[in-house]
Amino acid sequence: MSLLNQMRIFTRVAELASFTGAATDLGLPKASVSTAVQQLEQALGTRLLHRTTRSVVLTQDGRAFYERGKDALADMDELQTMFQPPASNALTGRIRIDMSTILARCAVLPRLHELLAQHPHLEIELSSTERRVDLVSEGFDCVVRAGKVTDPGLVARPLCAMPMVNCASPDYLVRRGTPRSLDDLAGHHLVHYAATLGARSTGFEYTDGDVDCALAMQGPVTVNNAEAYQAACLAGLGLIQAPLPGARDLLEQGRLVEVLPEYTARPMPLSLVYANRRNLPSRVRVVMDWLSQVLEDYVRPLEPRTLLT
Repeated sequence: MSLLNQMRIFTRVAELASFTGAATDLGLPKASVSTAVQQLEQALGTRLLHRTTRSVVLTQDGRAFYERGKDALADMDELQTMFQPPASNALTGRIRIDMSTILARCAVLPRLHELLAQHPHLEIELSSTERRVDLVSEGFDCVVRAGKVTDPGLVARPLCAMPMVNCASPDYLVRRGTPRSLDDLAGHHLVHYAATLGARSTGFEYTDGDVDCALAMQGPVTVNNAEAYQAACLAGLGLIQAPLPGARDLLEQGRLVEVLPEYTARPMPLSLVYANRRNLPSRVRVVMDWLSQVLEDYVRPLEPRTLLT
């Protein structure tokens, strides 16, 4: 049996956690499935599965091989169909992407059904986190990143820039008053944001012409993700400086109020970032193009003065 078929059989056993289930699914005798996995383990020189009478569990090496092997199988399937007519050249395989919690909730997940309707055989793994994932070691095909991208070996595809807005809850402004100038901020709290807790907060950011400025502010609360940042503001714990698209609905509903519109931070650039590979699989290119359009649509209609009147 070829190595490719052994990999396919092992992958199905890993997904179903069952030799019997994989044999039924693949239409093979259970003995053939077991033999194929044993031969693969011998070829690799490591145990891939822990087998008991009640369960089949991936070893650490098995998990690593499964993650890489599944992508390799999808690439091979794509190679085998690349010269077939377009109608039969359906996209298959897994795509693993990462972005902030706000972008996932507000921009991407509400429209993901459109992508899956066009490509029903794609599998999407969507990670929502504020930390900087390692694309290569964690197996991500692409990530959406805010700010400058300086990582060596990665390619950044610029998408758009999100305007920023200063927000507070109505309750907070009743208690502390509405700031009208930078000097007024001395009497206010800022909800501090730090990707790594313990790191120093930048403070209140704004631009003076072409110069980026920051003003130190007090505030007892520090958070490390976008959802908590927004929730802290809604709870009246202080001011926040957030991308306007993610705050739009809350501003329109009156649950948040814009303050100091003349002192906003520089718009936040968004980029699609991916590993520097010579030939990206078609499924990755298609998903990246789709993400690009979705995120541009998410930002393009937004005009701060139109939204906030």
